Amino acid sequence: MEPSERSTDESLDELEALLETAGGVSLGRVLQYRPTPDPRTFIGEGKVTELKRLIDAEECTLAVFDNELTPSQMRALSDDLDVRVIDRSSLILDIFAQRARTSEGKLQVELAQYKYLLPRLTGMWSHLVRQTAGSGPSPIGTRGPGETQLETDRRHIRRKIQKLEEELEQVRKVRSTQRRLREKNGLPVVALVGYTNAGKSSLLNRLTDAGIEANDRLFDTLDTTTRRLRISPTTEVLLSDTVGFIRKLPHHLIEAFKATLEELEYADLLLHVIDASNPEWREQASVAENLIEQLGAEKTPSLTVFNKCDVYTGETLPRGENVVRISAKTGEGVDTLIEAIRAVLERGNRRAVLRLPYARGGLLEELHRSGEVLRVDYTDDCIEVEAVLKPDTYGRVREFLAEGEA
Repeated sequence: MEPSERSTDESLDELEALLETAGGVSLGRVLQYRPTPDPRTFIGEGKVTELKRLIDAEECTLAVFDNELTPSQMRALSDDLDVRVIDRSSLILDIFAQRARTSEGKLQVELAQYKYLLPRLTGMWSHLVRQTAGSGPSPIGTRGPGETQLETDRRHIRRKIQKLEEELEQVRKVRSTQRRLREKNGLPVVALVGYTNAGKSSLLNRLTDAGIEANDRLFDTLDTTTRRLRISPTTEVLLSDTVGFIRKLPHHLIEAFKATLEELEYADLLLHVIDASNPEWREQASVAENLIEQLGAEKTPSLTVFNKCDVYTGETLPRGENVVRISAKTGEGVDTLIEAIRAVLERGNRRAVLRLPYARGGLLEELHRSGEVLRVDYTDDCIEVEAVLKPDTYGRVREFLAEGEA
């Protein structure tokens, strides 16, 4: 087992927080250290007996495992413990199902649920054997219909998965069209990314008065919210909130949410928000960075934003050109963050004075769209424009530079 997949007290704390987010109450926990998982029960027979005693004593109705279980392990544990057994992936999917609000979010959750369910169908049909046989092997005449129904369900789910993937492909096409319109309008896209509960929604509210409900719980935001943010008198950006990352995020969930998260690849700037008050912030930041890399956005310019600095009491936080410390709650450091966003987006821009012939007056609209126009004067023979230009725009209008402009 990879070190990142091993359970610790900290990952169990997080699992407990996930359970509370889903509406459950934790009544106890068991941590097992093994060099390799047990093939049948994941935790071994001795630990199963210990867990069974705890479940009976506390009258539990659900056992939640921190690691992803195979279908056969889930069946064996459910039989041995005599309660419903789920793993971290199933719990996260349940939370996502509760939280999704937009039609796109619901599509993504449904797709992830079906992909999770497909290999586990056999276990769901074990109740048929118990009902028909009582004990021992199934009597003649009871095996066929169950298998037939199982195969029918499998085909049905495969068709649903195909249909959902086609619908999400349409979502991607719509997003691609919206992205081209944004590029045409010249609005840079800034995406908020980071570990779940790092304060991304609170920061979006602070910067844009978005009015998003921001609570101290995991996965409070699933559906992307985008708002305009003015970073200078003449420049606006689109600021997008995204679903939070978490360790051991199910692979099929990443796949299902690519329609939303692929926006990261096309963003002009990422704001990697980190909860500075969390003792595990380094591990959480590493999880987010690995997922950003999986999504193909590792080369996108980024700013590291240490949030919740108003309650941070630990060692000195990292400093640097692309590091900002803020409190979305109090507003501390937010002006510095806006200035940092502007500095990164304007990196490589050039200030210039242009003398446009009236016959090329249409270029003025492009300058307003793709740059920052500071001054426009209409003279007898030309339109004199002072503007801050992006490198590609500068190249296109270079022939109109006023004398003395390089």
